[in-house]
Amino acid sequence: MDLITIDFETYYDRDFSLSKLTTEEYVRDHQFEVIGVGIKVNNEGTEWASGTHEQLKRYLHTFNWAESMVLAHNTLFDGAILSWVFDIHPRVYTDTLCIARALHGVEVGGSLRALSERYQIGTKGTEVLNAIGKRRADFSEEDLALYGDYCINDVELTYKLFNIFLKKGFPKQELMIIDMTLRMFTEPFLELDIGLLEQHLEDTRERKDQLLEDAGVSKEDLMSNPKFAAVLEGLGVKPPMKISLRTGKETFAFAKNDEEFKALVDHEDDRVQAAVAARLGTKSTLEETRTQRFIDISKRGTLPVPVRYYAAHTGRWGGDDKINMQNLPSRGPNGKKLKRSILAPEGHTLIDCDSSQIEARVLAWLAGQDDITQSFANDEDVYKVMASRIYGVAEDEITKDQRFVGKTTILGAGYGMGAVRFQEQLKGFGFEMELDEARRVINIYREANWKINQLWRDCQNMIKYMVNGDTIQIGREGVLKVLGSERGILLPSGLMLRYDDLSGEQGERGVEYSYKTRRGRTRIYGGKVTENVCQAIARCIIGEQMLQISKRCRIVLTVHDSIVVCVKDEDVIESRAFVEERMRWTPDWAAGLPINCESGLGKSYGDCE
Repeated sequence: MDLITIDFETYYDRDFSLSKLTTEEYVRDHQFEVIGVGIKVNNEGTEWASGTHEQLKRYLHTFNWAESMVLAHNTLFDGAILSWVFDIHPRVYTDTLCIARALHGVEVGGSLRALSERYQIGTKGTEVLNAIGKRRADFSEEDLALYGDYCINDVELTYKLFNIFLKKGFPKQELMIIDMTLRMFTEPFLELDIGLLEQHLEDTRERKDQLLEDAGVSKEDLMSNPKFAAVLEGLGVKPPMKISLRTGKETFAFAKNDEEFKALVDHEDDRVQAAVAARLGTKSTLEETRTQRFIDISKRGTLPVPVRYYAAHTGRWGGDDKINMQNLPSRGPNGKKLKRSILAPEGHTLIDCDSSQIEARVLAWLAGQDDITQSFANDEDVYKVMASRIYGVAEDEITKDQRFVGKTTILGAGYGMGAVRFQEQLKGFGFEMELDEARRVINIYREANWKINQLWRDCQNMIKYMVNGDTIQIGREGVLKVLGSERGILLPSGLMLRYDDLSGEQGERGVEYSYKTRRGRTRIYGGKVTENVCQAIARCIIGEQMLQISKRCRIVLTVHDSIVVCVKDEDVIESRAFVEERMRWTPDWAAGLPINCESGLGKSYGDCE
C-alpha cells in the first residue's frame, strides 16, 4: 500500500475562510476553489500541481488511491476535498494532527509549525505572497511557483513527522481508529429531516418568546448579568454570588449549575420563577445555532459527522468542526428533536449499541476487586448489590431511590470521593442526605472494596514516580506502567496517558500535585488518576471494538461509550447480533474483564435509544 502525503492550497478571503466557517460550509460552498496541491508518493520527491478544476481532477485521478493511505496534517480538511470535490476515496486516511494529540496529549500545541520546531525537522514557511482574495487565475506564474514551494515544504514536514511518530511506537490499531474517525466526516452517509429541523427551530424561538413574555422582561435584561441582577433585586431577591475560580474575585452565581441559582427555580414568588426560567431558557443560543447549521447542511447534502480523535485528556472523542455531536439533547421541551432529525438513508436502519457501566467494570477489574468483577460477569445489578449493603435489605426490595444511592456510591466513591463531596453530588440530583449518613455510606463502600482503595493509593504513588522520573508497574498484573521520564502512564493498549509539566508543591495537607493544561494548572491526586486511567482504558477498548465492528458494518458515529452503525434493512437482525457480540469482546490485554452492552435501532438516531 502506497503512502500519499497531500496538502491542498485553496482560495480564501477575509470572510470566506476556515477561521470564519466550518470545514463543511467552506468546502461545499460555491466560492470554494483549489489553487493547487502538493503530493508526495512514499519517499519520492513532492510534486506541485496547479490548474483548473478539471485539470486537477484529471491529474489526481492518475494516482492509485484505492490502494493508498492518505496522509495530511488535518486530514478532516484535505480528505473532505478529495472525497467531496474530486470524488476520490482512498483505502485509508491518517493524520499527523490526530497522532500528535495522542502522543503528546491534547494540551500540547499540535500545529505543523509547533511540531516541526519540537522535532527540529525544518521550518514551516510563511506565505511569501499575498494570497488573500486571489483566485488561481489572479496569480502570476512566479507567485504561483512560490506558493508551490510553500505547499511542498508543508508536505515534506508532514511526511517527516509521520515517520518520526511511527518510530516512537504509535499503536498500529490506532491508525485504523483514526481512519474510521475521519471517514465519518469525509464519507458522509447520514441524512437530515429538514422539515423536522425547521419546525424545531420555529418551536425553539416561540418557546423563548413565551418565556420572555411570561417573565415580563426584555432579552437584553436577561443577557447581561448586572441587568439580570437588577431584575432580581426589583423582585425582592438578593442576587446569589460566588468566587470565580478563574479570577478569584466575587461574581454573580447565575450559571445553571450554581446551587443558589438553581434553588430560585422553585422560589415561592411566581415572578422570580418566571424570570429565572426565562434566563435559563433564553441565554443559551446553542440549540438555535446548531439547528440552523443542520438545516443549512441538509440543503447542501448528507451529514458529515465531525468527531475529533483524541479530543480529551483520556483519549475520548469529542465534537469537531463547530458541531458537537457528543452532546445532542435528549431531554427538555423539545427532547430528542435534533437526534430524530438524523436519519438513515432509504432502505437502511441505525443501530446504537452502548457499553454498559464500562468504567465501573474497568475499575473493579484493574484493582483486582474480583467480587464486583464476578457480579458484573453474572450480569447482576451491582448498583442494587451496593444498595443492599447500604440499607441492609434484600436486593429485590431495593427502591428506585435506594438504587440511585448505590449507583452514585459506586461511580463516585470508586474514585476516592469523600463524604462531603458525596453529599453534594446527591444534592445536585435533588437527593438530600445527612452528612453522618453520607460518611456511613462511604465507609461501607471502602470496607467492602479495599482493593479499589489500594488502587487509589498506588495511583497516588504513581504521581510521585512520574515527578521523580522513575518507572513502576501497578494494577492487575502490572498492566499500568509509569514512564517518569515522559511524565506519563503507558496503557496496556500502547497509548500514553500524559501529565504535561507535572510538579508538586507543599500545601496544607502535604505535597499537592498539578499539571499543565490549556486553562492553566490542574490539580491531580490518586483518585483522579484512577478515574483518568479507567476512562482511558475504556476508550481503548471501545476503539478496538470499533475496529472489529467496522469489518462488517458502516460506523457513522461514536458518542462516549456507544457506537452507531448503519446497515441495510434486510441485514438488521444479523448485524445487531454481530454488533452486540463485538461490543462484549475484549482485547487480549484485558483478559477477564466482563463487558456487556445494550442496543436499540430505528430509522432515526433519536429512535434508537
